[in-house]
Amino acid sequence: MTNRSTFDDVMVPNYSPLAVIPSHGKGSRLWDEDNNEYIDLAGGIAVSSLGHCHPKLVQTLQQQTAQLWHVSNVMTNQPALRLATKLTELTFAEKVYFCNSGAEANEAALKLARKYAFDKFGAEKTEIISFSNSFHGRTLFTVSAGGQAKYSDGFGPLPSDIKHATFNDLASVEAIISDKTCSVIVEPIQGEGGVSSASKDFLNGLRDLCDKYNASLIFDEIQTGAGRIGELYAYQHYNVIPDILTSAKGLGGGFPFGAMLTSTEIASSFVVGTHGSTYGGNPLACAVAESVLDIISDQQLLDNVKSKHRKFIDGLDHINQRHNIFKDIRGMGLLIGCELKPEYQGKAKDLMDLALEQNLLILVAGPNVMRLAPSLIIPDEDIAQGLMSLDKAIEKFLGNQAPA
Repeated sequence: MTNRSTFDDVMVPNYSPLAVIPSHGKGSRLWDEDNNEYIDLAGGIAVSSLGHCHPKLVQTLQQQTAQLWHVSNVMTNQPALRLATKLTELTFAEKVYFCNSGAEANEAALKLARKYAFDKFGAEKTEIISFSNSFHGRTLFTVSAGGQAKYSDGFGPLPSDIKHATFNDLASVEAIISDKTCSVIVEPIQGEGGVSSASKDFLNGLRDLCDKYNASLIFDEIQTGAGRIGELYAYQHYNVIPDILTSAKGLGGGFPFGAMLTSTEIASSFVVGTHGSTYGGNPLACAVAESVLDIISDQQLLDNVKSKHRKFIDGLDHINQRHNIFKDIRGMGLLIGCELKPEYQGKAKDLMDLALEQNLLILVAGPNVMRLAPSLIIPDEDIAQGLMSLDKAIEKFLGNQAPA
């Protein structure tokens, strides 16, 4: 019989999974192989946007499974055409490219930005500006663009002509941007980097600088998109329109899916043969993503995300008044970060482990920040129960910090 130790025997050790092995889920709850029940405030790292086994997604998947799973990209398919049409109707975009993950979407975006700059402005316009503490994926190109050396160390030589500025510091961008800059890539909210939100002035400033230097502005909305902050995409909250936007995670609702959205002009640089994906845009994935989009684009659902944010913040503030553990509670919608006070720095993972003992699934965003990214439709009673479990986990955490 397989168990957690089987992972160590047969799997590449790039992960260290928890001892719990989920067997099934429903809504915002999971059950393990011993039928222990958990409240899920992690959402598969902001992926399970409609919880586990949403009836509409199950129905869509079953219906499409009986019809058509895959065709090569020498043909198109109806689910892909329908989904692309809806995305262009709901966003700034005129053209859409489908792939299988956020890393693939960002890889495509960075390649497209360079190709467009090459086609329109010449071979010298190659530089990309990203930001410290950013995260854009695990391909060699995207870890190089990401601003965290721990993800790129040991994989050199890395792709060149990538510079890093300071997030939310426009002057640091002004100091390095030039006519050689082809693109600036930014997360409206840095997810892995600690759930840190960009200011509106900062994103407006990036837009102006990109216009001035003929550079494309890429919004990485892998984590902030698909309704996560209470808007379909975060750029709509900021009212700053990028040239290229990447989406994944919650757009598939748990099914592997990614998309890159852009304008007709910029998309024209991806002529036939310049880029592709064997599985990208397959009818099975697109059918599921279309159902997700139909549900999450409803204004009432998006408004509810904002009201549920308030419930979480009020509950977390109450917990913090009792325990005085968090230095800052931040985020938008249902992407929430709680930064530990200086005396508890580096121990976010300890808190996550203790939450699991209370049958609660939470996340970290680096060593100092607890992160919550639950289903967008999590019931209020699950919010309340989850926060009660978190309170108990914090009590034990603080007890463990006391001198022996």
